[in-house]
Amino acid sequence: MSLRSVSVILLEPVSVFEFAVATEVFGIDRSQEGIEFDFRVCAAEPGRPLAGKLTTPLTITPTHGLDVVAGSDLVIVSATTPQAEYPAEVLDVLRQAHARGSILLSVCSGSFVLGAAGLLDGRRCTTHWMYAEAMQRRFPDTTVDPSVLFVDTGDIITSAGTAAGVDACLHLVRRELGAVTASTIARRMVVPPQRDGGQQQFVAVPIPECCSDGFAPVLDWALEHLADDHSVGSLAARAAMSERTFARRFVAETGTTPHKWLVQQRVLAARHLLETSDLPIEQVAERVGFGSSVVLRDHFRRATGLAPATYRQRFSTSPAELSESH
Repeated sequence: MSLRSVSVILLEPVSVFEFAVATEVFGIDRSQEGIEFDFRVCAAEPGRPLAGKLTTPLTITPTHGLDVVAGSDLVIVSATTPQAEYPAEVLDVLRQAHARGSILLSVCSGSFVLGAAGLLDGRRCTTHWMYAEAMQRRFPDTTVDPSVLFVDTGDIITSAGTAAGVDACLHLVRRELGAVTASTIARRMVVPPQRDGGQQQFVAVPIPECCSDGFAPVLDWALEHLADDHSVGSLAARAAMSERTFARRFVAETGTTPHKWLVQQRVLAARHLLETSDLPIEQVAERVGFGSSVVLRDHFRRATGLAPATYRQRFSTSPAELSESH
């Protein structure tokens, strides 16, 4: 299909960066490069300033009403704060646009609006990792994947948090208009035409909280001794429990198994060392208990989508790494 008319729907409060992503990809005049889009900023009340999702006062004034959405090649639902309910007229417009063949694309939490319209039922989708569990609970008939940058199901594309909207928009441009057009826009935006990895590399993995006084000291000790060998038996002995009782209660109190918890905490510790130190990767592996860089690489890639060396290049805050990257 063609990809010329683009309508972005705004809801208050407007997430400014996410709206700017849609504007940067589709709303900039690139006619000299042979790229033209009919870009429309829409809302239920055109001309009424909408508050931005900021700590300082800022408003965005939509220029078009929802009536111009009909017939758009692409309808973008920009991000807003997830809400219990959304305006009925917005949901109706989205259903009608989808029924008439428009491509729908949500940026970040805009996926909640598509879900509220019933358009994600039976589909795989994504949203910002912070909202993934809440979205899955709210829309049980969809499958929320928090590990990817975007999900393309053909007529509906959902993107993950914030900057992942860039990836989703450029993916759609590449899909409909070709790699040359996508690369031209990406070059102007000074971003890669296609990013590797997924949003799991940005997820802060929390340490599971334990309510039991009997478990907390064991987990605290394990975290302080990640480099040591641990087993269900050794941890159970430290908690003065049988292995079976320990394993059962561990799952009940942490939501995961002892082995998975240890791997998760070792990856988390490795991330911290890769970000803040210039230790060789082999030493990082030894310090967190993986034993070798090969084992570290396997678990690290599975958890973050990146190799340890690539993760360090992207996220290091150590002076040595930063100086080498400039």
